[in-house]
Amino acid sequence: MNMIENKTVIEKFLYPNKVVVLTGAGVSAASGVPTFRGKEGLWKKYSPEELANPRAFIAQPELVWEWYLWRRKLISKVKPNFAHYALVDLEEMNSNFTLITQNVDNLHREAGSTYIIELHGNLMKNRCFDCNKSSTADVRLENGVPLCDNCGGLIRPDVVWFGESLPLQAFQSARIAANESDLFISVGTSGLVEPAASLPFLAKARGAYIIEINTEETPLTSQSDLFVQDSADIALPDFIKQIKLVINN
Repeated sequence: MNMIENKTVIEKFLYPNKVVVLTGAGVSAASGVPTFRGKEGLWKKYSPEELANPRAFIAQPELVWEWYLWRRKLISKVKPNFAHYALVDLEEMNSNFTLITQNVDNLHREAGSTYIIELHGNLMKNRCFDCNKSSTADVRLENGVPLCDNCGGLIRPDVVWFGESLPLQAFQSARIAANESDLFISVGTSGLVEPAASLPFLAKARGAYIIEINTEETPLTSQSDLFVQDSADIALPDFIKQIKLVINN
């Protein structure tokens, strides 16, 4: 891939232009993040859909937490890959940068990205089921599910469950970033999960230059100004390398 042969890409990337990156599961693929779907993802014969919803938590909070603690243990063994670190480099090279992610695996933060809009929450964080206050409670389950120190509600994982809307503030911030973007890069996302899938189209409508990086075509491909058919861990570091060559020369 040689995106920098297109001079427009460099012009759009350079500060003070606004650069926005939207990431999906494809960014974490090279890290080996489990999908928790399909036969290999079954846990005690439960599917994710059966456990990751408010009704299941109300009915059996300890069972749901047992599953999430198991997931956290698996994720804790996973490390960021070249794609995550490339995005850290992008942020360092352009201070007018926003990273929006659909991933909940915390790998962007572990890699060193600082300004992140987490549309679907963060698997490693907790909040109250009733009042939504963030919680640092240590969930061990020996004494049951911990309670919120603000309202007494049950503490839950800070992720978006099936049947729930995205956090309003996070999605509003993502929409504002997309509206203001000069360069919008969609990486490793299927373009099928709404409302996140609408963000690059919103940016396009506002005049942003759209780059899509994915291993296969998506609904966004035909609307992109540049489609790079490659994995994120290969394409993003190459992108960084080429930008640095141009800037340093």
